[in-house]
Amino acid sequence: MVRADSARNRQSILDAAGTLLASHGDAVGMDEIAATAGVAVGTLYRHFPTKTDLIAAAVAGLTERLVADVRAAADRVDSGADPVAELRGLLEWLIRKPAADKAIKAAAAGLAADALQEMESRGFAELDRITVAAHARGLLRPDITTTDFALIAATAPDDSLPEAARDRWIELALRSVVA
Repeated sequence: MVRADSARNRQSILDAAGTLLASHGDAVGMDEIAATAGVAVGTLYRHFPTKTDLIAAAVAGLTERLVADVRAAADRVDSGADPVAELRGLLEWLIRKPAADKAIKAAAAGLAADALQEMESRGFAELDRITVAAHARGLLRPDITTTDFALIAATAPDDSLPEAARDRWIELALRSVVA
């Protein structure tokens, strides 16, 4: 059984890591994360012996949120919602959540590759439900696959572009896949 204070410390560390990784990427120091979490560095290292462990845990939390969002979109499609509208919503989430971007990029840089693969496999399974439904309704070009959406996601603009440019990117991305 985990003590309540230990569980609180772990969550504080993960919250601080998520915030700092999102804004600074993997360049953020463990000392800074501990200070932001309000714990001693030793406490941080007891929970996460390496920065890789900490980033993997932070990305795992992001994975849960992302998969839940994609699953909810797929459930809405299963209940009759427009698959293209749900894909639009997911693309909007992707480019309007720049805070998650640097944490994902840190994972992609190999610091938490297993966590990133977990995100891809679980997220793809849910996204595939939307893609299949969109194809069944004749809404996507026949050659479009779930993997194509990964490529689209990989080219998503960050928050350095003006909002109007990001909105335009969404429109162009959707035009490239819609029948």
